[in-house]
Amino acid sequence: MKPDPFHRDCGSRQVIDRIGDRWSVLVVLTLADGDRRYGELAGRIDGISQKMLTQTLRGLERDGIVTRTAHATVPPRVDYALTDLGRSLLDLVAGLEAWATTHLVEVEAARARYDDAR
Repeated sequence: MKPDPFHRDCGSRQVIDRIGDRWSVLVVLTLADGDRRYGELAGRIDGISQKMLTQTLRGLERDGIVTRTAHATVPPRVDYALTDLGRSLLDLVAGLEAWATTHLVEVEAARARYDDAR
């Protein structure tokens, strides 16, 4: 049977939740240019807490979108990178980023009109 995200029990809803989450989108975009360390991700994604970044990375790793590579060095070093599956998301999330930045002024104006009407 074909996955149906409109059905409440379909696992595709969880996939949509993962890839549609703002933090997941920003992590994928940050990893688009190559491997990053945890601190680099945290520094690039303004406003993300350590807890949320850790949860997001673990979820993306669990779903096969990101790999975590621990290096036996002193101090310890951990790198995160997109998998082939993760790289297949780049056009999609880059499109979301482009749409959001291109239409930001229009969305903000619509919000102001809506709020003023209330």
